[in-house]
Amino acid sequence: MDFLDEKMSLPIQGVSIDWDKIDGGSYLRGIEAIKGLDYLSFNNKITIFVGENGSGKSTMLEAIAVNYGFNPEGGTKNYSFSTYDSHSELCDAIKLSRGIRKPKWGYFLRAESFYNVASAEVEYSKWGGVPQQYHEKSHGESFLKLVQNNFQGQGIYLLDEPEAALSPQRQLTLLLEIVNCAKEDSQFIMVTHSPILLGIPGAEILSFDDGQIHPIDYEDTDSYQITKMFIENKEQLLKRLLSDEDKADL
Repeated sequence: MDFLDEKMSLPIQGVSIDWDKIDGGSYLRGIEAIKGLDYLSFNNKITIFVGENGSGKSTMLEAIAVNYGFNPEGGTKNYSFSTYDSHSELCDAIKLSRGIRKPKWGYFLRAESFYNVASAEVEYSKWGGVPQQYHEKSHGESFLKLVQNNFQGQGIYLLDEPEAALSPQRQLTLLLEIVNCAKEDSQFIMVTHSPILLGIPGAEILSFDDGQIHPIDYEDTDSYQITKMFIENKEQLLKRLLSDEDKADL
């Protein structure tokens, strides 16, 4: 999709790390993909971070979000609530390369703290606008409703594993929301394990595996390959997996 490849219009064009601001004993220096990074460039309206648990992708996304001015737990740049201090020192050690266009709106959305964000949304809506009752809906329904209420053109949106709240069908709905907003000059940086969301046409996928951050084709991601292998060879895979587990229990 050619409309996705318009670097000059991106609010966030790259990120660099000042390692002098990170303690020598910090756990960040043990994250292979991050410790060797000097500069990460964004060249696409939709960038997706993918990788194994602990590879540093959510840590990087959170640092970008906090450095940009978002609340560490999520929400807009106007949110000031805090239920726990979770963000890493990477937030203060990175520098963002910003484009000339300032977004009209933005949102940092992470599945793990969605309840707190939804509660804040309900409280803030009482002060103006249409009152929201996110807790009266199911987790997935309220998550998607919040997306539809807050995503718009010419924005910047950072999403951390949004699939955790959504069924496969709702993930397709989110995919459509993302693509439509990108068509209207919004930028997305997203962390996901979902083979559905990874399949957004034209998105740039960056892998945090193999000790470095590098581009990867959709079909080469573990999320795609393992899902494909399971669907096509379910019986053999489960038989082997469960057989190995039984042997380990002996």
